[in-house]
Amino acid sequence: MPELYDRPPLWAFPAATQITEVLEWRTDILSAQAGEQRIALRPRPREIITLQHRCDALGMARAAELARAGFAADWRVPLWHMALQPTADLAQGATEILFDTTVSDLRAAEFAAIAIDGREAVLVEIASVAADRIFLEEPLGTQLPAPSVAAARIAVAPVRQGALAAAIEITRRRQSDSMVTATFLLRDASDLTAPVLPSYLGRPVQTNPSLVRSPLSASFRRAVEYVDNGFGPVVVEPLRDVFERGEAITLKAQGASARWAQRRWLWSLRGRQSSFWLPTWGRELQLRAAMTSGSTLMRVAPVAALAGYVGRPILLEMPGALRFRTITSAVADGIDHRLTISSSLGEPVPLGTKVHFLTLVRSDADRMEIRHAAVASEVTLPVVEVAG
Repeated sequence: MPELYDRPPLWAFPAATQITEVLEWRTDILSAQAGEQRIALRPRPREIITLQHRCDALGMARAAELARAGFAADWRVPLWHMALQPTADLAQGATEILFDTTVSDLRAAEFAAIAIDGREAVLVEIASVAADRIFLEEPLGTQLPAPSVAAARIAVAPVRQGALAAAIEITRRRQSDSMVTATFLLRDASDLTAPVLPSYLGRPVQTNPSLVRSPLSASFRRAVEYVDNGFGPVVVEPLRDVFERGEAITLKAQGASARWAQRRWLWSLRGRQSSFWLPTWGRELQLRAAMTSGSTLMRVAPVAALAGYVGRPILLEMPGALRFRTITSAVADGIDHRLTISSSLGEPVPLGTKVHFLTLVRSDADRMEIRHAAVASEVTLPVVEVAG
């Protein structure tokens, strides 16, 4: 048994393939007739992770006794959803581990967990962190079961302190086969920087390819009041000038780099605080004629009233890159509509180019749940249209 009074014990059980990570911010939304004000009440999120471990009879007994001895204490928790595989074999006596440290939350003067062949983890103390390796305070020794261990057998995960946030649950399938579930509230959340995304008019554009492949569910609403005196017709009175488009988007990330970029982007939203552009991916504007490289006129099939086009940002899927423009005017042109965009694209726009509306949105939830599987992570996020 670890000594609970000396330092926080390590929750050393190897994680199963499914890990749930929850990020919780807190934002006050003050709504007005023409917009809203968002006030951040929590600058960094609360991080809650739920780990599931498949254990034999001995592991199940150890989990129960660990919880009995130190349920209210702090724990050292390996973050298996950020685990990395070294790029070189490890040998006893080594003082460094080589891998890309920029895609995981490894910190100097903290700890990392090493698991070999999916077995229970052991701690190593980090002296410093470079972009391509971590340096250890002490040479590797008993942490390795042999003088040399192949990199493919090793997983290295950052370790954070946390407290148990819920009861430990043990589901026994058979006497020697059980599932142990533990939920931890982590301490000392990171302050991550936003990833580099395409931007338009000073705000990032979310163009993750998984958005195109995932089902999009949308709702359209406006804040109104229904006045009914019980004797005459029902009168609808608008309460706000803002039309709200709500959507639920699902983002998927595969691989350590993509997972880390997804986490940084979710951090940058800070719950309901920040707004970003979201393409509808609906191909609303269907070209009736190709455009020359210097043209700002776009002839499209009618889809809205002429006044409804003006001021709408759009995305064009050009062969080389995604391009963003704003519609500045619209007139009827026979059975079609002729739109003027803010500037030419500098290259021909062929017939059949996909053109979508861009919508300025923010997250409609301060709680975000990321589901980490063995090879990919997935998060479903409700968003709502905003004016700014």
